[in-house]
Amino acid sequence: MKKWLVGLAGLLLVANVGCSTNANQNNASASGAAAKEQSLTVAWQAVASTLDPVNATSDVLAVNAYDRLLTYAVKPGDGDAAKTFDLKPMLAKKWSISDDGLTYTFELQDNAKFQSGNPVTAESVIFSLERMRDSATGGFTYSLAQIKELAAKNEKTVVVQLKKPNPMFLQMLAMYWFSILDDKLVKEKGDKYVNDHAVGSGPYRIEKWDPSNEVIFTANKDYWQGAPKVDKVTLKYVQEASNRVMLLQKGDVDVSVELPPKDMPNLKKEQGLSVHSNSSNRILFLALNVNKKPFDNLKVRQALSYAVPSSQLIHDVMYDEARPMKSALPSNTPGHTEAGYIYDYDLGKAKQLLTEAGYPDGFSFDLTVGSGYPDWNDDAVILQAEYAKIGVKMNIQNVARPQFLEMQKERSMSAYLSKWTSMVYDPSWHLGLLMGSKGTGNFNNYNNPKVDALLDQANDERDQAKRTALYQEAQKIITTDAPWLYMYQYNRIVGVSNKVQGYMFYPDEFIRFFDLSKAQ
Repeated sequence: MKKWLVGLAGLLLVANVGCSTNANQNNASASGAAAKEQSLTVAWQAVASTLDPVNATSDVLAVNAYDRLLTYAVKPGDGDAAKTFDLKPMLAKKWSISDDGLTYTFELQDNAKFQSGNPVTAESVIFSLERMRDSATGGFTYSLAQIKELAAKNEKTVVVQLKKPNPMFLQMLAMYWFSILDDKLVKEKGDKYVNDHAVGSGPYRIEKWDPSNEVIFTANKDYWQGAPKVDKVTLKYVQEASNRVMLLQKGDVDVSVELPPKDMPNLKKEQGLSVHSNSSNRILFLALNVNKKPFDNLKVRQALSYAVPSSQLIHDVMYDEARPMKSALPSNTPGHTEAGYIYDYDLGKAKQLLTEAGYPDGFSFDLTVGSGYPDWNDDAVILQAEYAKIGVKMNIQNVARPQFLEMQKERSMSAYLSKWTSMVYDPSWHLGLLMGSKGTGNFNNYNNPKVDALLDQANDERDQAKRTALYQEAQKIITTDAPWLYMYQYNRIVGVSNKVQGYMFYPDEFIRFFDLSKAQ
């Protein structure tokens, strides 16, 4: 028996290179243009190297130029990532799931069309997902969805057959990697066209894309959900956080993201500004390479865990705009548990464990710190001082971000700081990628067969209570094994001019310009 599901109800049943100017040549009709154009300028922190939505760097560009089958049912005032993972229809107006959890049937919106004017069809969905499957950058994420077969029942109905039940499948469809492309246009222009042209059905066209400077969005006046309120959005790439603060304070930008916690007190006093500090599921950890001495020794890893002054890091570095981290799984993710966490700051216990491990006089090691995140350097300096108190010499090696990412892939660093944001509100995504022995985010070589077995068992379990118990047992083992030193869980800090209305926090942390309007 099938049951039609819409929005939240569906979710609960399942899971309780250069510069491209005029990237889209189809300009919106001038007829009906507002007497006074609404424009918005946003200071953003990162550079997108492509417009292709299956590439991880496209993020904020993809969520505004493309649509997906489903999207997040975010409401004004939702301030915690845990409250923003409900789902609602987007290109799929409704969907059903077979009793065995293997067959998903999606019925598409009747009026949805691409920016070219081409209709969004079942073939568009199949083309987009198969393209993702075959891509070098999206193939792995596609494989996690467990899709076995895609079929068009008719022009507006897509049937997806899974290899096995996947409790996180619907949530994955809301991620920008699963954006739906204009199949007819891509076939006409060739696949490389997607690298520097947006071919979506989203509310904004990309008029200009300069990877080194800015992106200019213009409203898609023919958007199938209605024309956006803001006519033009300029996304400025501003790498230095201090410059993003300055631009916001001077009124040169309307929205500024990733603001430093140290500036929060002053920003809150600013006239005409609102500062949003939202509880994300982004975590910071110090990974220890368990294949390298002395981190192959459990007691050494536990000793360093006891020497982490968590409260000091949160207060002195993050100005209390972060929360304690006591599990590998973020605290606002279902199934989170602090079981196994015993590492309250205790230098005496740390020293004792080092002696028991055969290092009474300590040791030395290198900590690699990638550029771009000021708090990482501050954390490293504090940790360096604490470890010196127990005889451990930690050498801080600063490297450029691109070099750091390559070093991660080599899995050869002794220790490194890293952060992670899970875009799927399920332990299987987070723990599988980071703590599974074959996880693509497991760069410190952690390998515990018991953890792998628990994760595999939980992935196949459809009873939510049983799944939770399995994930909690895995977390307990991981925390005891201490392959990571837990730092903290971030807040996402965004400054918004009071002239701007409609800002909402999304679990992937990307702003949807369609939500926004601006007073003249």
